[in-house]
Amino acid sequence: MRCKFRAIKKAFTIFLLFGLTSTFLTGCWDRAEVNDLALILAAGMDKGKNENIELSALIFIPSPQQSGQESGISSGSSSGKSFVRSAEGETVADAMARLQEALTREIFWGQNEVLLIGEKLAQEGINDQIDFWMRHSEPRIRADVFVSKGEAKTVLKAIPQLEQDASKQLRKIVKTHIGIKVTVKDLSQMLSGASDAAVLPWVVNLSGSQMDTTKKVVPVISGAAIFKQGKLAGILSDKETRGILWPRNEIKHGVITISFKTENGYVSLNLLRSKSELVPSIKRGKWRMHIKTKADLEVIQNTTKLNLFDPTVVKKVQQKIEYEIEQRERSAFLEVQDQLKADIFGFADEFEREYPQIWKQNKNQWNEIFPDVAVSFDTKVKIKRTGMAKEKRIRGVKR
Repeated sequence: MRCKFRAIKKAFTIFLLFGLTSTFLTGCWDRAEVNDLALILAAGMDKGKNENIELSALIFIPSPQQSGQESGISSGSSSGKSFVRSAEGETVADAMARLQEALTREIFWGQNEVLLIGEKLAQEGINDQIDFWMRHSEPRIRADVFVSKGEAKTVLKAIPQLEQDASKQLRKIVKTHIGIKVTVKDLSQMLSGASDAAVLPWVVNLSGSQMDTTKKVVPVISGAAIFKQGKLAGILSDKETRGILWPRNEIKHGVITISFKTENGYVSLNLLRSKSELVPSIKRGKWRMHIKTKADLEVIQNTTKLNLFDPTVVKKVQQKIEYEIEQRERSAFLEVQDQLKADIFGFADEFEREYPQIWKQNKNQWNEIFPDVAVSFDTKVKIKRTGMAKEKRIRGVKR
């Protein structure tokens, strides 16, 4: 009898637990249907006509699949499934609210992976705007940030030839790691850091080829935008931008082509890996920064008659590459340190870490100290693979 009572009690307990658990499984009360959402793929901020903030959004409207066909994005026109809509406000938050008022669907920021800043707004300052993107809970702080020549909304309206929209075009470019990549979080840290300087990819719209009758424009990254105290201070060319990638440890891929005055032809090498180290020192009141760089490369083409099996020749090629890398760095430093006077390399953080007491006494004078910091380079290059195609051909001719 007692065993039977225990069995009934156990069964009742299990039934009661299942009943209580089921009340927590009906969690669809706050769900949002995809057909009720306006998905933001990219956002742009410009200076408005009334000297306020204009917020533009590249919006994707989901639609149900049609008879055997997959749903997709119709690139570019407002009659398709993706389009650009803008609204102005006194602040970004105000503009966002006005943008929502103009749409019948609820704005969803979870898919936003690109933030574009217009040139005019960048010149006036972006600290307040980035503060909003960091505080608001909906926009993604890992979205990639760019500065556009002209208006940001013009770039958003561009229709790339290979990608579905401007957002995907820009994201795929930065994923190649051949240029600057900065997220909203990275930008906020740079603007609030000891250096008080930042660098962002510079985007321009390129016209399509003359054979393209649609006259489409394509957004491309063409250099870097330098910020000082939150305001756009200057633009670096592609060549100068490559020079700042080495000390910032941001160059992941690339091809270096060199030539010699005594040889016809060129040697092209592919970058395998690189690592740079900033070594600060303060001696007798003189601030110095030593930049140590190590890089491994492989030969991918040799149009000269140089025999890369010869260790002496390999050493000669390595020295030439070291010289080329340092020249690119010097060119970038000449523009950034001497002309723009913006510490985008993080020198301030290195000095603060190495000499905390001296830094504490001099941090308010950093803008005056930075242009006078003596910079030196120590670049070491190793050619890991030389290839055999050229040497085989040469030996074949000899025979």
